Parts: sequence; structure tokens; C-alpha cells
Amino acid sequence: MDVISAIHSRSSYRGKYDVAPVSREHLRLIVEAGIAAPSGCNKQSSSFIAIDEPSLLKKIHQLLDPSVIDCPPAMICVISQRLIAYRNVSFSVQDYSAAIENMLLTIVALGYQSCWIEGHITDSDAIGRKIADLLGVPDDFSLVCLLPVGRALEPVKRIEKKTFEQRAWFNGFMHKENMNCND
Repeated sequence: MDVISAIHSRSSYRGKYDVAPVSREHLRLIVEAGIAAPSGCNKQSSSFIAIDEPSLLKKIHQLLDPSVIDCPPAMICVISQRLIAYRNVSFSVQDYSAAIENMLLTIVALGYQSCWIEGHITDSDAIGRKIADLLGVPDDFSLVCLLPVGRALEPVKRIEKKTFEQRAWFNGFMHKENMNCND
């Protein structure tokens, strides 16, 4: 699948997963896509833990209370370290966001589905820290996202996006310039 098709066919999937394992080769390709993402001032503040051990996946799933996903056959945990680029500026959020999007597109290109799970694990109930502790992640790293990975057992629901004209313009905010590239 080409990148444009992956972008337009990706959707957050919260359904049930096939129990068939995700190959280590595919998990490596997914994580390598995250590693290849741009990084502010090249600080490379994001790291990744690929999980395919069923008993560990079950323990993580049990920590997700309330559960927001079905237990997948694999998962990528995105961890971030707040590294200062200059003055007191850190690009860690931008770094892990770019990495996550690269991985989501790779997941779809390989025929799997996923969902960016962040808010549920970074809330005040510290689920992300509990998962990080389970995985041996040092305290100066934060677990910021879970990406379940697996083949969908249910239809992928597509949400309707606003049109180009509602969200994008040429040469100024809500500029009414002709959008036809052939004119």
C-alpha cells in the first residue's frame, strides 16, 4: 500500500482483534517507522517497546481500567523523555506524535489496525506509570501512548472528515481564492 492510500484508509479501530500473532518482522518494521520520524533538534526523545508475549499483554490489558480496547495480539508502547533542545524548550510531544503517526500508517500498510491510546493512560490515575513500571521503564521516561496491533475482526468504522474547503485554504485564512489547480 502506498503512503497516500494508507493515510486515507487509516482510522482508529476499537473493535475485537484476531488472535493470530503479529510477526516480529512486522513489529520491527512498525517500530523502525517510529524511529525514522523527524525529531526536534534531533533529540530523539521517543523510544518504543514492542510487546507480543500473551501473558504480558494480558497484564497490561488488566491495568487499563476501564478497558478502552480489546486485548490485541501485539502492542507498541511509546515512551518519551523530556529532553531540552534549547533554553527550556522540549520537542518531546512533537517527536512522539510524529513517531506515532508513522507507526499508525505502517500498521495499516501491513494490513493491521490500531488506535492511538493516550488520554486514558496519561490521566491522573497514572495507568501509564503502572504499565511503565511493569515494563521496567525508568522514572525519567513517561509512557505516553499504547498502540494495539492486530487484524480487525469487525468492520473498520470510518468517520466523515470535514472537506478541504472547510479546513484548508490557499494564501490566507478562509481565503476564497479558486482552489482548482488547473486554472
